[in-house]
Amino acid sequence: HPDIDFSGVWGRRPEAAATLAATHGTAAHTDVEELFAASDAVAFAVPPDVQAPLAARAAAAGCHLLLDKPVATTPEAAHGVARAVERAQVASVVFFTLRFATLSSAWVSEQAATGGWFTGRADWYGSFYTPDGSAVFPSPWRESRGGLWDVGPHALSMLLPVLGDVSDVTAAAHGPGDTVHLVLRHTGGASSTAALSLTAPAKCAGLAVELRGEHGVAVLPPWEGADEAFATALDELVVAVRTGTPHPCDVRFGARVTEILARAEDRLSAV
Repeated sequence: HPDIDFSGVWGRRPEAAATLAATHGTAAHTDVEELFAASDAVAFAVPPDVQAPLAARAAAAGCHLLLDKPVATTPEAAHGVARAVERAQVASVVFFTLRFATLSSAWVSEQAATGGWFTGRADWYGSFYTPDGSAVFPSPWRESRGGLWDVGPHALSMLLPVLGDVSDVTAAAHGPGDTVHLVLRHTGGASSTAALSLTAPAKCAGLAVELRGEHGVAVLPPWEGADEAFATALDELVVAVRTGTPHPCDVRFGARVTEILARAEDRLSAV
């Protein structure tokens, strides 16, 4: 990235950190505090419940944050990061992929400006962990927490900016595999649904976002470019740092997403 210097790597497995650092010609730090001291900003690629305490420490060290979603899987941990960011007055961006991909982010902005939506749906059917037990990539936290926590943040990141905050959520896990269905009530009066799974058969995997309202039906067009989206997230973190203006997908928004998903999880456990 033209505006970013790679200041170093730290990992829970020192040998993996050393390999990554050598590949990119940067330093491998044996202590995470050394990485924070050498950096203006830190990007995270760790499970959410590892990310949250590390991110709070990074913010306290004065580092701006590029966080993965979800920020954490408990509201307490997510709010801990948000408080650390506020105390340190650092910038934060949470990487909700479609909010940074050019086509999908423009679609969200257009629908939010249009308004008048009656209902919406966001369906995310991943096939990372298919019913036959095969895994596209090894990620223990995703496999254990399922679609609610992995693709649920993506669904909420598309629905909330258009339909408003969530005042109530109902959840049911009556589908196959890890499939979860959410019914959301939004503060503006609209409702929405979300179908979330990491265990769909490969041939039916995919995502769909649809809105219906007084102006008709709006459907998210096909999109590509996760690599482009990550570069855009870096761009927008730099802008937030330079201007002091909070990003719409900052840690506060990330914490709100965690709150909603945690409430859905509570509803599931009560069934």
